[in-house]
Amino acid sequence: MTTRRHFLRAASGVLGLLAAPTAFARMTNRDERVLHFHNLHTGESLDATYWAGGDYVPEQLAALDHLLRDHRTGQATKMDRKLYDLLFALQQEVGRFGTYHVISGYRSSRTNAMLNKTSTGVAKRSLHTRGKAIDIRLPGTDLKHLREAALRLKAGGVGYYPDSNFIHVDTGRPRFW
Repeated sequence: MTTRRHFLRAASGVLGLLAAPTAFARMTNRDERVLHFHNLHTGESLDATYWAGGDYVPEQLAALDHLLRDHRTGQATKMDRKLYDLLFALQQEVGRFGTYHVISGYRSSRTNAMLNKTSTGVAKRSLHTRGKAIDIRLPGTDLKHLREAALRLKAGGVGYYPDSNFIHVDTGRPRFW
């Protein structure tokens, strides 16, 4: 049953995507959006059809949110749905629909503070703590090529960490490092 809320949510999502780069515009023509993840810290894998029939699938979103939890504390959060759309568009942009390897998804404030003290390059106000960022690689896709594709999308921040073999993408303002 379609409610006014579902209609408005779907319409606003489509309008936002149509104003975005072409990879996002191509997404609106799909009946389903599927993502595959393997969390390197927990060993868990998930194939999720997170969008179907013109709307997000709540059960699949909950499973994704759980998979991307802070592996140090077990704490999870509601991840930004636009992040999932960004990852889907990124696969379209590179032309590879494989399994993302997850280095870091959500981070609790406690974990982020600890990492900020013990590591370089960890922002005090990281978008990871707000469920708006993920560190990934896509096996079979050259990391530099993945980064370039993310930059072309202009959908948020893109960090490049070739020595650690991952890129960071987020749904914040477009920027790169």
